[in-house]
Amino acid sequence: MSRAIKIFQGRFGRVALLEMDKPLVPHAHHHCHALIKISGPDTFFSVRGELQPLTAETVVLVNAWEPHAYACHRPEVGNTVLLGLYIEPSWLAEIQRQLTVSAHPHFFPHPCVAVSPQARKLADELAGEMLVSESIPVARLESQLFELMISVIDRNSEWRNFGELLRATRGQAIDPRIRRAIALMRDNIGITLDMDQLAAQCGLSRAHFFALFRRSTNLTPNVYANVLRMEAAIRNLTSSSASLADISLDIGFSAQAHFTRFFREHLGTTPSEYRRVVDVIDPVVENHV
Repeated sequence: MSRAIKIFQGRFGRVALLEMDKPLVPHAHHHCHALIKISGPDTFFSVRGELQPLTAETVVLVNAWEPHAYACHRPEVGNTVLLGLYIEPSWLAEIQRQLTVSAHPHFFPHPCVAVSPQARKLADELAGEMLVSESIPVARLESQLFELMISVIDRNSEWRNFGELLRATRGQAIDPRIRRAIALMRDNIGITLDMDQLAAQCGLSRAHFFALFRRSTNLTPNVYANVLRMEAAIRNLTSSSASLADISLDIGFSAQAHFTRFFREHLGTTPSEYRRVVDVIDPVVENHV
């Protein structure tokens, strides 16, 4: 079974060291996402409708809200350990203003690129430290993450076209009916929404609603709703001591087993394991110590 070895979570987003042995369902994140192989056999992620190789020489890049999935399962050759970077665009922008465009849907022009020697070195060092350290000082971890992300972003993104991407973002306003649908989804995470009713509440036929939703978000309404549900699950797991049964009910699952399966299919680990291995870093608390 896939498992999480170590996860750090904070203002920067999440960084996870994962051992993968099962495919994941198509999903998305609001993060600027990079995947780097640490050890084990070469593997693949499905991004933009094609299999992208993840090897010692490549890094897979996924834009914010871009659907993707872990697509390889070959038990006969062993499991792949990978470093998953789920980085908050707002955190990057705090450090380097131009990186506000890391939230743009075309920030990474290519989903698979060569990993530079510098990125390879930094990724291996971070993964090694995650393997042996129960915790990493927040300043050190944030410095490592930013340096690693810059080593990936510098040659493989559109961050230098800051003005152009910013203008493009302003010109891509989401249809107000889809904004209403997203607001309803956010307000009703614990309820399984009937998509026909949701379309009707937005004044659209089902077919028009699905087409307009995909055009506006690059995702189907069902996948988008699952993204919101996953993020709500992670927030509940890391910010409260609520039982898994209570969290399951809060986010709309009738049984804890269904929640566990959903979580594992999206992240490759179970909710209980996520809670066990995650280290939630609060820089405000640390700075006062």
